Amino acid sequence: MTKQVLILGGRGRIGKSVAVDILTHTQAEVTITGRTPATETEDKPVKFLVLDLMEEEKLRNAIAQLSTETTSSNLVIHCAGPFHYRDTKVLELCIEYGVNYLDVSDHRSFTIKALKYHDKALAAGITAIVNTGIFPGISNSMVRHNIEQLDTAETIHLSYLVAGSGGAGVTVMRTTFLGLQNSFESWIDGKWQVVKPYTQRETINFPPPYGDSGVYWFDMPEAFTLPKAFPEIKNVITKFGSVPDFYNHLTWIAAHAFPKSWIQSKFGVEFLSNVSHQMTNVTDNFSGIGVVVRSQVTGTKDNKTAICCSTLVHENTAVAAAAGTGSIAQLLLEGKFSKPGVYPVEEALPTDLFQQTMHSRNIKINVETKYIASLFILFVLFI
Repeated sequence: MTKQVLILGGRGRIGKSVAVDILTHTQAEVTITGRTPATETEDKPVKFLVLDLMEEEKLRNAIAQLSTETTSSNLVIHCAGPFHYRDTKVLELCIEYGVNYLDVSDHRSFTIKALKYHDKALAAGITAIVNTGIFPGISNSMVRHNIEQLDTAETIHLSYLVAGSGGAGVTVMRTTFLGLQNSFESWIDGKWQVVKPYTQRETINFPPPYGDSGVYWFDMPEAFTLPKAFPEIKNVITKFGSVPDFYNHLTWIAAHAFPKSWIQSKFGVEFLSNVSHQMTNVTDNFSGIGVVVRSQVTGTKDNKTAICCSTLVHENTAVAAAAGTGSIAQLLLEGKFSKPGVYPVEEALPTDLFQQTMHSRNIKINVETKYIASLFILFVLFI
């Protein structure tokens, strides 16, 4: 029986990229959804379904059709962001009909709501993984790998840099400006402390072609999930920046100089998102649309202070995000991975499977372990 994948929001740049990844690496039949009918230029390898997530009965029917006697063979992938606004209706229906679930969610509020359905998903026998993508997603697995290289771990420092639009469309712009609206809690010195978004600029030395670039505090789901996955951790730092650097300064102004009422209004977010998208349509031509992820974990190894740092550079942010989601989809569809319940990536995906799927997609992750006392460096490259 041909395995079925339903991608909600499959017309967006992330959703389309996920569809391409799954069609490339599996034999599954893919259906994407959109709110308006398909055009003659829609990609032919996929089926198309007109569906608005507000149409609950149509959504229910679409998911119910994936329910079979071997439900683990079919899959729903939720790519319809921004997730700041989303409820858990899709996940609930997947649990009801026994269909596996993935999403590309990238906001703490949604993650918290989704994780509350762990027991119900466990009882239904379905695997539900949230926050798949590049960051969060691949970044979480990089952290897990780094922690496994050390004897003990204390501090996680995640730095993300996106060039221009990242090739991911206006929805990502909305996500950025929505992330500026409120202060958030981060795990610092073993307790939750309030942090203001886009503060405490830090210059990070990223791999070529990015070099020294500025990043700022930014609220990400992994700031919430990593301390729970790794209880020994005392600090989780999540910082984000853009290329070219003037976008960072414009974002800082939006976060700190604009009236709060304006940045927190739907009109304000839409205005900033669309203006930014028009600007990146120009600057993408010289900045590119790539992404770099840097995961640094500090702890001990062989009774010495040690740092394990891994980096990933990809020329297209949307394609990299699709690899994170598509790789887990592939493992589920091929029956190589199953973990009933609702989990973030770092709690669910074993490192060996993560490495295998990255290798098959030619995604290279550089890993460096440094003993601070002796300055001895161990360099590893896995793809």
